[in-house]
Amino acid sequence: MEARTQMNFEKFFRSVSYAAVFCGFLSLCISGTFGIVSTGLFVAVMISAWQLEGSRWQISERLGTVLIVLALPLFFVAWKMHFLSLAGGETAIAGILSRMILSLAAVKLLQKKSDRDWIFLYLMSFFEVLLAAGLSISALYFASFIFYLLVMTCAMIAFEIRKTARAVENKIADFEPDRRTLISEAPPTVPIRRLPSTALALITFIVLLAVPLFFMLPRVGGAGLGGSDSGRRTSGFSDRVTLGSFGRIRENDEVVMRVKFEGGPAPNRGLYFRGIALDTFDNQTWSKSRASNQSFTKTDNDLIRFDYASSRQDLSVQTIYLEPLDAQILFGLPRIVGVQGNFPMLYRDSFGAISYTRNFERISYKVVSDRSIPSESQLRSDDQPYAREVQNYRDLPPNLDPRIADLATDISSASRNRYDEARAIENYLQTSYGYTLDLKASGDQPVADFLFNVREGHCEYFATAMAVMLRTQGIASRVVTGFHGGEYNDAADVTVVRQRNAHAWVEVYFPENDAWITFDPTPVGGQGAAAGSDAAGISGTVSKYIEAIETFWIQYFVAFDNQEQRGMARSIRDRFVDYQAGIASYFGQTQDLAAEWLSRIRGEKGFDASRDAILRGVAWLAGGLLVVAILAVSWRRLRRSRLWQRVCDRLSRREPPTIVEFYARMERLLAAQGIRRESQQTPLEFATATGVPQAVRLAQKYNSVRFGLNRLTADEAIEIESSLAEIAAGE
Repeated sequence: MEARTQMNFEKFFRSVSYAAVFCGFLSLCISGTFGIVSTGLFVAVMISAWQLEGSRWQISERLGTVLIVLALPLFFVAWKMHFLSLAGGETAIAGILSRMILSLAAVKLLQKKSDRDWIFLYLMSFFEVLLAAGLSISALYFASFIFYLLVMTCAMIAFEIRKTARAVENKIADFEPDRRTLISEAPPTVPIRRLPSTALALITFIVLLAVPLFFMLPRVGGAGLGGSDSGRRTSGFSDRVTLGSFGRIRENDEVVMRVKFEGGPAPNRGLYFRGIALDTFDNQTWSKSRASNQSFTKTDNDLIRFDYASSRQDLSVQTIYLEPLDAQILFGLPRIVGVQGNFPMLYRDSFGAISYTRNFERISYKVVSDRSIPSESQLRSDDQPYAREVQNYRDLPPNLDPRIADLATDISSASRNRYDEARAIENYLQTSYGYTLDLKASGDQPVADFLFNVREGHCEYFATAMAVMLRTQGIASRVVTGFHGGEYNDAADVTVVRQRNAHAWVEVYFPENDAWITFDPTPVGGQGAAAGSDAAGISGTVSKYIEAIETFWIQYFVAFDNQEQRGMARSIRDRFVDYQAGIASYFGQTQDLAAEWLSRIRGEKGFDASRDAILRGVAWLAGGLLVVAILAVSWRRLRRSRLWQRVCDRLSRREPPTIVEFYARMERLLAAQGIRRESQQTPLEFATATGVPQAVRLAQKYNSVRFGLNRLTADEAIEIESSLAEIAAGE
């Protein structure tokens, strides 16, 4: 057996089997299930099991079975008694189950393994990958899953070869007892290099078959990864907001949503992804005074329309990939006039918040926002009295500190309209107070404590202070919570919004224009922290591309629903139409050039132009013929070369001649010349008796392959073909 082309099969089998077990463990590590200690312990067990393989120190099968049976009640007791400490990001059931599976796999790794034990290990690794799929949908998990498929396919193929080879050996040994020792000393060998390529070919075939089905079949609500409650994340959004809550949220770097803007990157105007609006304040907490919702269903164009846009020029279309949150709120740039997505029905409350009744899962939807707002002159001239319906936006909390109203009056004393009053208070808060995430303001009147004592806070303190101060001046206002800004990723062409982008701002109502206008009193430093900034350097570049891969995975796999299917179909159709138009334009230009050339040849533009056209045509024709001649000569030489023959053999998967085929051909060629083999002659005796040197060489190759368990190389196959050709020619 040639060392360059073959390796010990048993060692290869153990290698891919251990790799399959490690891939299952790796998928759980990527999902964040284990810490450093658990990871180190399992890796140590794998290394020890590999070193002890085949030695007398391995656990017996009986002891392994006892340990596995005892593991189940022990883990149950440990869970009930809270002996196991779990990572903060995992659920209790997933953490206990993953540790139990790894413990069972560790026991099997350390014991003497039969075929049933290897199958048990394969099943454990499969359950680990399956469990990790419910805990993580990252692109890194997807990469580990592809690697797991390749390794597991190799392991299963090797397992079947090993099992079949043993069965064949046992049968041969039963019929030929004298060969039992020879068989036991010759372990089964196969061309190991072909196993990974075979596994890769199988996976490629499966992917080619599955990908069209994946992109064509309709999606079912709740299907796919990340559709369970265990994956939801706290966003801090509810129908009540207590002062001080955003400080904790803003320290969280988890991704909330990824936003893709149609027509290019995010617009330059401030990005305020509106969530909910609150109108009632009791000195400490904001809430909604009315909980009524109006339902909306899809129209003929699959769009759920809430309002009509003032013009098409100021429309902004955003595709949002929303992570699982603990609030059933759809975010989007104000003013949302329509939503397109896999929703049978949506709801809008009287404050403009859009909600849905769907399980906590990853969703994607498209938002159409009307970004047009009245001009400053229109807002300054808006002095229409407020109607009774908006009185709730002017109500003040009981026992409000009177200093707040006095401060608002002093700030807005020079203003002559609502708009200037709002701008004056906004500017005062932005420039006179500091931004901090520390919760310093307290007491029964935290707004007064913020304004007159602490003089620094975070966004909901600024928003609350402005809204209350405006109400003391009789101006209708409300606090809005959502997300502000985000990080634009040019590699993925998306804006990534994280929980630290959670923000609160103010909306002021102008009745004559029937418009709610956004004001943000938070200092610019606080708004910058909310908006986020792109990381610089090598780490920033790496993070950017990792985020781009993550976005691609979520966009085309996790959140790929019927809406995305229709979008892809439209994109393919548009590209095909553009391709057709390009071809038609190319042929049109070619036809025009040909017509121009013919007109010049006919002399329509003078003798000189006709002469130049004829010479140019002759030159092009001669150049074309020369290129064709060069290509023809090169092709003939290439086909005669030995390299071309090897490439053709490899592409056509032509195997070297088998031991029966080339020796049988030699016998037929010699028989045609009157030289026949006697029944008592061995192959080498017959070849020697013929006196043909080529026959002797072929017989030696035959013995080497047939009884030496060797395989023919490509050079040997060419040499055999040459010898057969010489015998046929009678040389």
